[in-house]
Amino acid sequence: MKEVRTRFAPSPTGFMHLGGLRTALYNYLYAKKNGGKFILRIEDTDQERFVEGATEVIYDTLRSCGMEWDEGPDVGGAYGPYVQSDRKDLYLPYAKELVEKGAAYYCFCTKEELDERRAAAEARGEVFKYDKHCMHLSKEEIQQKLDAGVPYVIRMNAPTEGESSYEDVVFGKLTFPNDTLDDMVLIKQDGMPTYNFANVIDDHLMGITHVMRGMEYLSSTPKYNLLYNAFGWEIPEYVHLTTVMRDAQHKLSKRHGDAYYSDFIEKGYLKEALINYLALVGWNPGDDREFFTMDELVDVFDIHRLNNSPGIFDMQKLNWMNARYIAQMPFEDYLAAVTPWFDKAFEGMDRKMDYKRLAELLHSRTEVFNQVPDMVDFLREMPAFDKELYFNKKMKTSAETAGAALDLCIPVLEGIEDWSETVIHDAVMAKIAESGLKNGAVLWPLRIAISGKQSTPGGAFEIAYLLGKEETMKRLKASRADV
Repeated sequence: MKEVRTRFAPSPTGFMHLGGLRTALYNYLYAKKNGGKFILRIEDTDQERFVEGATEVIYDTLRSCGMEWDEGPDVGGAYGPYVQSDRKDLYLPYAKELVEKGAAYYCFCTKEELDERRAAAEARGEVFKYDKHCMHLSKEEIQQKLDAGVPYVIRMNAPTEGESSYEDVVFGKLTFPNDTLDDMVLIKQDGMPTYNFANVIDDHLMGITHVMRGMEYLSSTPKYNLLYNAFGWEIPEYVHLTTVMRDAQHKLSKRHGDAYYSDFIEKGYLKEALINYLALVGWNPGDDREFFTMDELVDVFDIHRLNNSPGIFDMQKLNWMNARYIAQMPFEDYLAAVTPWFDKAFEGMDRKMDYKRLAELLHSRTEVFNQVPDMVDFLREMPAFDKELYFNKKMKTSAETAGAALDLCIPVLEGIEDWSETVIHDAVMAKIAESGLKNGAVLWPLRIAISGKQSTPGGAFEIAYLLGKEETMKRLKASRADV
C-alpha cells in the first residue's frame, strides 16, 4: 500500500490564522492516523508579502500545538529543500517542458498592455481573461524576443471548450466549464514560479498523496489537473476544507481579534482546548464525544466525516470547553498560569494579595484567563455600586435591612486581631447565632458592602480575608454610612 503523505504549505506572511491552523491539524491527523508522513513546506514565492520572522511563527505555533512534522525546512528529508525560494532553479525547466509540449507558452505582453485590455473588458461588462495573444507568435519571433532580452512570463495554455471534472472527498464530483479557465502565469518575470505552478511541481516531487487545503482552491484545481495531465503525473486525492466562520455571514477577522492563534493564546486560552475545539469546527467524530487529546484525535479522525458546510467558530462553546480544561489543570499549574493575570490586576497596589488563596477560589470559575482581572478588580478598589444590590428576595434582604446587618458585623470584625479566614468565620457566625438572624440576612449584605458586586469568587469571609482588616473596615464603614 502506498504511503500516505500530506503537507501543510503556509506562506510566511504573518501570524497563524485559525483556518490555516485547522488545515495543518487535519493534515497532521490524517497522516498519523494512516501511519504516513506529515510534511511542512514554506511557500514564499510571493516575496512582496514575505514578513520577517513569520517562518519562525509557523514553527513555534505548530510545535506548541503538538504537531511535529516528519520532513521540513529545519528537520530535512529526502525531498528537500522545503522552502520554495530555495527551489527556484528547478521550476523553469518544467515550465519549458510544457512549452515544448504546447501546454504552455511565452508571453511578452507588458503590464500597460494588459491593463489596457483589462479596462476594455470591464468597459464591455466582461471578466478579463488573457486572450492568448502571445501564443500565436512564431518560433522565430519568440526566439528574437528572448535573444533581445525582452521580459516575459510563461503562461499555461488552458482549453477554451468542453468541461473539466474531478472528485473531491468533501464536495464529491465537481465540474467546471473550460471557458472559465484562464491562462494562468506559471513563471513570473523575475524567474520565480507562481504559487499555482510551484505547488503542483512540489506536491508531485515530494510524493504528496492527499492535498488538504481551503475550499478557495476548488475552482483552481482543474487548472492544476491540466498541469498534472500535461506532465503525465498521477493526480493526488483532493480534500477541500470549508471556511472557518465567526457566524453564518462573517469570516474570522483581525479586527474582531478572532482570526489568529496568537490572539487566543494572548487572551489566555489553553492551546489544548483551542486545538480540541478547532478539530470539531467542520468535522465530527460520529458520536457525542467532545473532549480529545491529540493522540485520541489521531485515533478517531476520518476525512469522510468532514462537513461540506462552513464551520462556525462559536466563542461561547470555546469558552465553555476552555473552562473545562482549566478546571482540570493541576492546581500548581493553574496558579502558575493565573499569576501573571493577578500581577496585571494588582500592579502598583500597596496591599499584598494572597495569590494562592485567590487562585483556589477562582480555579473552578475561570473560563478564560483574560477575564480574571475583571473578576478580581473589586479587591484592588471598591467599585461604586447600586444599593439595590442589597436586595435579595431569597435572603429577604434590602438596603433597609443592610444597616442592621452591618451594625452587627462591624464591632465583631473590629475586635479580631488574628485576621484569618477561620477566625473571621467563627466570630461572625457566632454573633449571627446570638442575634437570632438567619445567616443569609447578614452574610449577603456583608459581602455586598465590602465587594460592591453581586457575583464574586468566594463569600464574605474569603473576601474579608483577602482585603485585609484595614481595607475591610474602611469599606464596611463607608458602606454603612451610605445606608
